[in-house]
Amino acid sequence: KLHSDLDKGVGTVKYTLSGDGAGTVFTIDETTGDIHAIRSLDREEKPFYTLRAQAVDVDTKKPLEPESEFIIKVQDINDNEPKFLDGPYVASVPEMSPVGAYVLQVKATDADDPTYGNSARVVYSILQGQPYFSIDPKTGVIRTALPNMDREVKEQYQVLIQAKDMGGQLGGLAGTTTVNITLTDVNDNPPRFPKSIFHLKVPESSHVGSAIGRIRAVDPDFGKNAEIEYNIVPGDGGNLFEITTDENTQEGVIKLKKPLDFETKKAYTFKVEASNLHLDHRFHSVGPFKDTATVKINVLDMDEPPVFSKPMYTMEVYEDTPVGTIIGAVTAQDLDAGSSSVRYFIDWKNDVDSYFTIDATEGTIATNELLDRESTAQYNFSIIASKVSNPLLTSKVNVIINVLDVNEFPPEISVPYETFVCENAKPGQVIQTVTAADKDLSPAGQRFSFRLSPEASNKPNFTVHDYRNNTAGIETRRNGYSRRQQELYFLPVVIEDSSYPVQSSTNTMTIRVCRCDSDGTILSCNVEAIFLPVGLSTGALIAILLCIVILLVIVVLYVALRRQKKKDTLMTSKEDIRDNVIHYDDEGGGEEDTQAFDIGALRNPKVIEDNKIRRDIKPDTLRFPRQRPTVEDNTDIRDFINQRLQENDVDPTAPPYDSLATYAYEGNGSVAESLSSIDSLTTEADQDYDYLSDWGPRFKILADMFGEEESYNPDKVT
Repeated sequence: KLHSDLDKGVGTVKYTLSGDGAGTVFTIDETTGDIHAIRSLDREEKPFYTLRAQAVDVDTKKPLEPESEFIIKVQDINDNEPKFLDGPYVASVPEMSPVGAYVLQVKATDADDPTYGNSARVVYSILQGQPYFSIDPKTGVIRTALPNMDREVKEQYQVLIQAKDMGGQLGGLAGTTTVNITLTDVNDNPPRFPKSIFHLKVPESSHVGSAIGRIRAVDPDFGKNAEIEYNIVPGDGGNLFEITTDENTQEGVIKLKKPLDFETKKAYTFKVEASNLHLDHRFHSVGPFKDTATVKINVLDMDEPPVFSKPMYTMEVYEDTPVGTIIGAVTAQDLDAGSSSVRYFIDWKNDVDSYFTIDATEGTIATNELLDRESTAQYNFSIIASKVSNPLLTSKVNVIINVLDVNEFPPEISVPYETFVCENAKPGQVIQTVTAADKDLSPAGQRFSFRLSPEASNKPNFTVHDYRNNTAGIETRRNGYSRRQQELYFLPVVIEDSSYPVQSSTNTMTIRVCRCDSDGTILSCNVEAIFLPVGLSTGALIAILLCIVILLVIVVLYVALRRQKKKDTLMTSKEDIRDNVIHYDDEGGGEEDTQAFDIGALRNPKVIEDNKIRRDIKPDTLRFPRQRPTVEDNTDIRDFINQRLQENDVDPTAPPYDSLATYAYEGNGSVAESLSSIDSLTTEADQDYDYLSDWGPRFKILADMFGEEESYNPDKVT
């Protein structure tokens, strides 16, 4: 309520209100000065309002007092319940945690004024979740309330938390939230086999490395705490098997390390130990985190293929051994209880296998063809053994046969077979060192000997010096050689090997006499060089040849230029055609206009008409009639052209005045006579063009034109 000391209560004073909420939230009685709230107030929306009031004279409208400012404060009441802004909550705590282990802290917010009363004082409590968890009523911290909570018993817990204002007193407002708590796993459980003995049955034909069975230990833990490692305890039969862990199922997979044989041993027994990989030291007191079970494996008898006594057979035979000679044998047995007989045969794959045969019952291998080591030194093929009782059961073994060498080829000189000697060679000079090669397989320590053949030993030209190391030198025996006297020498060399039987061969070497310088460098070995002057060097010969080549090139270029020039002259004369195209700026009168130009020059002389006046030009002088004498049928074409030329020369009105007139005249020499359309007047009358009327409207004009021509004079050319 506002009141001015000047207000006597007679209605002469008027009160006004302005500022925050004036007229919308608050209103004032202009006569009494009472201030009223016209709507509900919310402290959480606006805690106070600043207003200004003034007393005004009703009559003069002038202020009676200065304007005064005042504040209206909204007093709080408990009209807001606590709220969990972050709820619902999710938390976790390890299983087997002690009492009081921290889980989570929750917080509720109250919008009421915390400075006025207990409206904003919040107290926390658990409505659901006891006796497993507890909460601090002031801080909202949730802790475990029971020891040894086991995840394997119960993993999920849902706790209902309440926050109440007014300090938890009666009449206070409350809010709730949910906390979902999960117990995380710890390795508090060892693996355990569900049974103490596992029985497995395995066929003896199982392959090495294959899985023959699975066993499993149960661990109630989760994740890495449930990972199990399996091991075979050393003992009876354990060395034939191995066990690994399937990472997806945590099962122990038993695999075969060695082949099984029912006839050798029918059963195996060993122990398998299962243990955790990740141990927790807090639970060592519970006991050992491993378990042991017994595995018994019974081997099942299977009908197996025969077994060879060796994994591979190697045999040797000399080349050229007679056909049918036995070189070895293979052996296979049926180890099953029935002990069936075995049959042998060669696995034919190519023609090489046909060189040998095998006895189907005994397994002996014999030659089927003559062998040649130089052609094939080794044979590799397969022998298959099958059971008589079950031919589908077969086994295979590789057989390698090495062909031993027999000394059948004589040694020969390795290349080169030709060498040279200088004309100025001295006695005892080595002109070539030779080696030998043998097609036979040379044994260790094979030696070759070299010597001259008997017929060459008495010739004083060359000799062979054996160095005793499988090489020999060709040496000169005379002082100097002359190409003029003898250009080539043939030296027979005998080579022997040291194998049995001894093989030898005579090899003829060709020795060419060459001209050399003082250092032994060859200057010339050609026969033609003998007759050249002695003083003419190789450089001079090259210079002479080069000059000859240059002269030949100059002659060829000169002839080519002359031919090219002559060809250009012929082409120019062919292209120099003096025909002119006469152009007239006059369309003419169409097909029926026969006076536009003179076509007499294009006609056949047999049908030449009289002169008509030319309409294509206007002559400056008086035009003289053109004389065109008739040309006989047998007139030569040259005379006809000359007549036309003279006629145009005397006619001053014939354009152009300096051009050559060309006439389409074929002459009468052809058996087919004239092919010109100008000379076809007699054949046009024989044509019947009535069928053009049947072709439709498009050809009507063409039918009318050719229909009218039937009445034309046949002697008249249009």
